[in-house]
Amino acid sequence: MDTNTELEVLVRPIRDVDAADMGRVHAQVWHETYDGMISSAALEAVSPKRLADLWSNYSDRGEDHRHAAALVDGHIVGFAASGPARDDDAPAPRELYFVFLLDSWHRKGVGRKLFDAVVDEGEPLYGWIAENYPGGTGFYEKRGFTIDGTKRTEPFLGEELTEIRFSR
Repeated sequence: MDTNTELEVLVRPIRDVDAADMGRVHAQVWHETYDGMISSAALEAVSPKRLADLWSNYSDRGEDHRHAAALVDGHIVGFAASGPARDDDAPAPRELYFVFLLDSWHRKGVGRKLFDAVVDEGEPLYGWIAENYPGGTGFYEKRGFTIDGTKRTEPFLGEELTEIRFSR
């Protein structure tokens, strides 16, 4: 790829036909993200097929749910979603559910494009990130979020993962 040309990224809603690719990317992102936070045995149980099943009807969610996939050369490299808050004590009416992006596509503007596709500018919002995710808070702080001090421990792949909340 010529480094003088701008990266062509297509950001569009997630489609049912994306399920297999979404499962593949989701599994790889989890391996890249949670290696060292979750045991190798738990991560080995993460398969693209198992995760693809989660995505088979994702596009059928109501219009309160915003979702997007990022494609480069026709291949999904990341995805994001937001929707109604799921926590009783939510600091905002909307929650950023996830921005998942393959490590090889970090710091190229793809995550920002995904975020912008599922969140309105300045929209009050909150979300959760693994407490020890390396470099994870910087992405959110650049978008006006602060780590608000709230923590929770959640079951994750048969183990527990501590998450911290960010909000704006």
